[in-house]
Amino acid sequence: MRAAPTILHLDMDAFFAAAEQAAKPSLRGKPVVVGGLGPRGVVATCSYEARRFGVHSAMPMGQARRLAPNAAYLVPRFAFYRAISEQVMELLGRLSPLVEPLSLDEAFVDLEAGGAADDAASAREAGERLRRDILGATGLTGSVGLAGSKMIAKIASEEAKPDGLVLIEPGTERELLGPKSVRILPGVGPATGEHLRRAGMTTVSDLAEAGEDELVRLLGRAHGTSLYRMAQGYDDRPVVAERDAKSVSVEDTFDVDLHDRLRIRMEVERLAERCVGRLRGSGHSGRTIVLKVRRYDFSTLTRSETLRGPTDDPVVVREAAGRLLESVDTTGGIRLLGVGVSGLADYTQEDLFAQAEARAEETGTRPGPADTAGEGPETAPAAREAETAVPEPEPSAAERRWAPGHDVRHSAFGAGWVQGSGVGRVTVRFEEPGSAPGRVRTFLVDDPDLAPADPLPLVEGGPTGVAAARTGPGPGGP
Repeated sequence: MRAAPTILHLDMDAFFAAAEQAAKPSLRGKPVVVGGLGPRGVVATCSYEARRFGVHSAMPMGQARRLAPNAAYLVPRFAFYRAISEQVMELLGRLSPLVEPLSLDEAFVDLEAGGAADDAASAREAGERLRRDILGATGLTGSVGLAGSKMIAKIASEEAKPDGLVLIEPGTERELLGPKSVRILPGVGPATGEHLRRAGMTTVSDLAEAGEDELVRLLGRAHGTSLYRMAQGYDDRPVVAERDAKSVSVEDTFDVDLHDRLRIRMEVERLAERCVGRLRGSGHSGRTIVLKVRRYDFSTLTRSETLRGPTDDPVVVREAAGRLLESVDTTGGIRLLGVGVSGLADYTQEDLFAQAEARAEETGTRPGPADTAGEGPETAPAAREAETAVPEPEPSAAERRWAPGHDVRHSAFGAGWVQGSGVGRVTVRFEEPGSAPGRVRTFLVDDPDLAPADPLPLVEGGPTGVAAARTGPGPGGP
């Protein structure tokens, strides 16, 4: 713990959705949802306008469509987001040599190590300057938290959203944390939170009052001791530069042992989707899929499968985890399930398609919209309503080129982006980051004058950026 609030946490506001709004003038101030558009796709992130309808990250895309049917639904463009992220990380690097990236849009910075701040006043000035610099370089907003520890700085940035700065003075941590839910603490997920609730502990002050011995009795030595220290506001973890993730994983412990094989399979598939969400959020793909199973007798089994190449395709990960489950005896009940991906590599779009093609060769099937998360064509509302009754014709290879949100260029009309495609046609809105909202035109999917294109610079003169002009409260959000 530090005597001055010189640990900074930056969290860009609704990063993917904000970048799409800034790149597409017609979407500014409107609900935007980014994620996999296939039948089993999930929301990666969404704009504040979409959140007003109840849409949130990790929600099934089908549920999001029901809540916000008029939102714009776009596939992720990770190369585009990474380019913006690199600009942001460069600005952080000017503040300090100690920058700890957590994902494309989130990082800790040790202001003291870089000489950028040594007290509350200089820390606040550094934080405000950073926010101005990010806005100027990318046109996007970020929220900043400042505190004497990483845990409190992250909580502060959450309170600062959207587009704000919150500084928490060292020494006030317990007062701040006391009335908040136990779920605000790192490591307290749904299962632990419910376990604590049943023991009568719902706020952080409840944990502090219960004492370390009681938490150890409930949660075990390591978790109980750690949680008690955090409830006191104590966190001495340093900011670590060059933080390289070895793997990405998620797991759930169940209050009641699972016995039904179908339910176990469904839980594994759900975990695989969540794992891919984290994998993509970190900007990685991975080659090795790992399944973790803790049985009723507390024995723990792990199974793994190494793929031909790195992937961040949720279908590939889900199917691999399902195959691994087939080799596990679940008789007697399952207490815990986990899915992870290791052998990480930087994300590349080619990895996803290579893996989908490999899977197609093995199964003798052709990859379609449900096989590559978010890469299939968007269908019209009427077509979506009919999907359960009348199968849609399989899209051609030309149609699959036109993913909603991707950039295109027409020889006569210039730059634009795909609004949707299907039934042999592709709909394009022609506009650029700094322009007014553009017109919509429809073409045959094999029109020789229409071709995929790279994203345009979002700030004039920048390698990639965002037009500074925007409407409403800003495309923010965590």
